Amino acid sequence: MSGFPDSPAPILPREPARLGAFARARAFVRDVCSTRLDKSGFRLRLIALAFVGVYGAIDFKLARLGVSKEAPASLKAAASDAASGARPELLDRNGGVLAQDVRTMSVFAEPRRLIDKDEAVELLSAVLPDIDATDLRKRLGSKKGFVWVKRGVTDKQQAEVFRLGLPGVGFIPENKRIYPNGPVGAHVLGFTNTDNQGIAGIEKWVDNQGLGDLKGAGFDVTPQDLKPIALSLDTKATYAVRDELAKGIEHFKAQAGSAAIMDVNTGEMIAYVSLPDYDPNNPVDALKPDHINRLNVGTYEMGSTFKAISIAMALESNKFTLHSSVDARDNLRYGRFTIHDFHATHRVLTVPEVFVHSSNIGTAKMVMAVGVEGHKAFLRKMGQLSRLQTELPETAMPQIPPHWGELNSMTIAFGQGLNVTPLQAIMAVGALANGGYEITPTFLKRDKPDFRDEAQRVIRPEVSEELRYIMRLNATIGSAKKIDIPGYFAGGKTGTADKLIHGHYSSDRVNTTFMSVVPADKPKYLFFVMMEDPQAAEGTYGYHTAAWNSGDVCGKIMERVAPLLNLPPNLNLPTNPFPTVAKLGIGMDSVLR
Repeated sequence: MSGFPDSPAPILPREPARLGAFARARAFVRDVCSTRLDKSGFRLRLIALAFVGVYGAIDFKLARLGVSKEAPASLKAAASDAASGARPELLDRNGGVLAQDVRTMSVFAEPRRLIDKDEAVELLSAVLPDIDATDLRKRLGSKKGFVWVKRGVTDKQQAEVFRLGLPGVGFIPENKRIYPNGPVGAHVLGFTNTDNQGIAGIEKWVDNQGLGDLKGAGFDVTPQDLKPIALSLDTKATYAVRDELAKGIEHFKAQAGSAAIMDVNTGEMIAYVSLPDYDPNNPVDALKPDHINRLNVGTYEMGSTFKAISIAMALESNKFTLHSSVDARDNLRYGRFTIHDFHATHRVLTVPEVFVHSSNIGTAKMVMAVGVEGHKAFLRKMGQLSRLQTELPETAMPQIPPHWGELNSMTIAFGQGLNVTPLQAIMAVGALANGGYEITPTFLKRDKPDFRDEAQRVIRPEVSEELRYIMRLNATIGSAKKIDIPGYFAGGKTGTADKLIHGHYSSDRVNTTFMSVVPADKPKYLFFVMMEDPQAAEGTYGYHTAAWNSGDVCGKIMERVAPLLNLPPNLNLPTNPFPTVAKLGIGMDSVLR
């Protein structure tokens, strides 16, 4: 045994690595938090290093965005969907521009990339004061990858937004539709929305032809890809018609009015006006109820202008000739209803006199001689009982009596009881004038000078000549004297229809219409004017019927516009304007005045 005492247990060493790291961390924290002056330099260097790191990362991101040539794929897709596409130019028949695209810049934002959205709202609202800051804040606060800030900014506004230097805010070029002539032709042209999509009129028709489908399929449609569309309208003529109609509405204190000019041989609408209208550059008034397209959407009782159709039917049926007579000595009674003449003659009338004196009694008797079914068949053939289809998408269905009996035919004979669009009535009278061919009106320019070869014949050519003869007679000795302007050899027919108020015909409120064919022997154009609720004015002797207002306006339009349409006045009267009528032994003295 040894003499030494027992040795103490050995002490195990600690983990040096763990103790060293912990000690260094404690020392680092102690140095950072120390208030000793000799440690302040270290703190400053550390803080500076942190700032350099943070702002360096921001600068790197901004530089990367600034030099990037390609937008993110998501942004490119969103911009492609949102930006408005190109549309073809719309031209008038002479090549004048009616509608075209202009390039504009629009401001957009990417909410996910905005650093300070409140600052962005404040700065953008300052340079774009017409935007709603509350709405903008809501849009910028969304999770969308793309939102509009403002469409169609000016060059000055674009420069001011650019100088803001806001990350996530940029510009996209767009196409904006402009209409250089303002409201001239507005109801034909229609208008587009902010995405340059057609909403009404020809603009909507263009989209319906496949332009909208191309854009929807992702095709990049550019102005160079689109051929201009030539319309039938004549800008100068349409402006003049609008001006004269507006003056007439004001003079006769009418509620509204419409006017049109149609080439009876091609169906082309040369002028087309409905007032009140709107400016398609800013179509805020387009949806107001009283700003409708009255010629194609409104339906009306056409009054005595319908007598031209009724008498043509009677002549076409061979039951009457120009030598035939109709007894108009007494009122025509049907049950408890009585039909009378506005200017009663109380005598037997020849067929031309029925037209010239605008006899309701005579016209009703002529229609009843043909019969209800024959009457309906003829009106159907003339396109008066179905919806008229043209390039304009907006069109109304005629209002037809649900139970059509003899009394209905009697009243429809003189333009009461059947509501049609004015454009339908224009088409029918145009067919009566052009030799008997029904040509659907068009708003596109037709290259052929005469379209009758492709149209349906609805009356014989001799009946057409007889109608033109009595229309000319009416201009010389009847109610259409307002359009008997020297040099134009015009023929016409007036129409006055009592307005239907709460289911009853008014005794003092009317709609008036007037149609004129120029020249009556070899017709080229049909002029149409309608006024809603015109009043008696100075020089009308208390009358508010069509001869005094719509006829007056039509005469002024014809005198002003015909020379613009290469139809100057010819003071030499035709020597034999109606040869077929002359062979019947009917004198031409009255129509050659």
